[in-house]
Amino acid sequence: MLYSSTGKASERATKARLGILGLISFATLLNYLDRAVMGVAAPSMTEELSISPEVMGLIFSAFSWTYAAAQIPGGIVLDRLGTRITYGASLILWSVATFLHGLASNVAMLLGFRLVLGVAEAPCFPCNSRILSTWFPQDERARANSVFAVGQYAGLAFFSPVLFWVVGAYGWRSLFFIAGGIGIVFGLAMYGLYREPHQSRRANQAELDHIKAGGGLTSTTAAPSEPFSWSNVRRLLSQRQILGASIGQFCGNSTLVFFLTWFPTYLATERGMDWIKSGVFAVLPYIAASVGVLLGGYVSDVLLRRTASANIARKLPIVAGLLLASTIIAANYVDDNVVVIAIMSVAFFGQGMVNLGWTLISDVAPRQLIGLTGGVFNLCANLAGIVTPIVIGIIVGQTGSFYGALAFVGVLALIGAASYVFVIGDVKRIEFE
Repeated sequence: MLYSSTGKASERATKARLGILGLISFATLLNYLDRAVMGVAAPSMTEELSISPEVMGLIFSAFSWTYAAAQIPGGIVLDRLGTRITYGASLILWSVATFLHGLASNVAMLLGFRLVLGVAEAPCFPCNSRILSTWFPQDERARANSVFAVGQYAGLAFFSPVLFWVVGAYGWRSLFFIAGGIGIVFGLAMYGLYREPHQSRRANQAELDHIKAGGGLTSTTAAPSEPFSWSNVRRLLSQRQILGASIGQFCGNSTLVFFLTWFPTYLATERGMDWIKSGVFAVLPYIAASVGVLLGGYVSDVLLRRTASANIARKLPIVAGLLLASTIIAANYVDDNVVVIAIMSVAFFGQGMVNLGWTLISDVAPRQLIGLTGGVFNLCANLAGIVTPIVIGIIVGQTGSFYGALAFVGVLALIGAASYVFVIGDVKRIEFE
C-alpha cells in the first residue's frame, strides 16, 4: 500500500495491460504464422500441384488483394463493434480459412482460400493499434508495440525447423490443419478474455489514472467514433504524417513480404539448400528480425524520455531500419551461403525496426478515427503484399534468378527511408473538429 502526501493510503497501480499485451502478442503470432506457412509449404505444394513461379507469385499475392481491400471496412467494423467482438470474430474466421487450405486440390481452391484469409485477417492490426491507444500511455507504446509485433517473426523464427520437419514427415497440408486448429481455439479465448480498460476487472483505478495521464484513450478521454465517409479517408490521406508513414510502411513491408513468401524458395532453388538445412538457416533472419522489433521499441521509448521529441524517438529508428533493410541487395554479390544468411539477417533485423511505424500511427491518429486511420495505414502498407510477390514471381520466372528480385526489394527500402525523412513532418496527434 502506498501513501499520498496527505498521509492517506493510495492503492498501487495494477498491471492488467500486460495481460492484454500477452493476448495480442499471441494473436499476432498466429496472424503471421497463418499467412506465412504458405511460404514453407510452397516448394512441396508447387511440385504436387504443378504450379509455375508466376502462378505461385499470384497465389502469394492473392491474400493481400482482399487483405488490403478490407482494411478500411475492417476499421469501420472496429469503430462500430469495438475491439472484443471484432478481434474474436476475426481470429476464428481466419483460422477456419487457414484450415481449409489443407483441403485444396487445385490452384482455384488455393486462390479462393487465400482471398478469404485476407478478408478475415484484415482487422487484426487496426485492433492492435486501437489497443495501444487505449491501454498504454504514450511512453510505453513503442515497447508494447515491439512486444506484440515480435510475433510476426517469432512464429517462424522458432518454429521454422519444426515446420520444415512437419512438411517432410506429414506433408504440406498438415501445416494448415495444425495452425488453423490452434487459431480457432484461441479465437474463442480472445473473445472471452479481452475487455476495454474501463470494463476490466483486473485494472484498478490507479492503473486507469496512469494510462489516462500518459495519453491513453480511456472511456473518459476517447472521442466518439464518427460514421464512415470517404471524405474522412481523403482527410486522413491529406495529412502528411499519415501519407508519409503509409508510403514508408509500404516500402518496408516489401522486405517482410519477401521473407514471408519467397525466402524459403530462394534458399532451396537459388542457394541449393536441402529442406532440413533450409529450415535451420531460415531461423537466423527471423531471430534477427525479432531482435530488431524489440530493440526498435526499446530505443524509441528511451529516446522519447530523454529528448521529449516524438520526431526523433519515432522516426530515427525507422529510418535506420529501412537503410539496413536495403542491404539485402548485397546478397547478389556473394557466393558463400553463410555470408548470404548474415546479409539476410541484417536486412531483416532492419525491417523489424520498421514495425515501429504502428506506434507512430497510434501517436498521430485522430481520436475519433483511430480504427479508420489504422485501416487506411494498413491498406497502404499492405499493397506491398499484392505487388511484391507478383513482381518477384515474374522476375524469377522470366530470368530464372532472384538477382532482380533482391534489387527491387532493396531499392524500395531506400524510398521508404526518404519518405520518413522528407514527407512525414511532426509526429503529433492530428486534431479534427
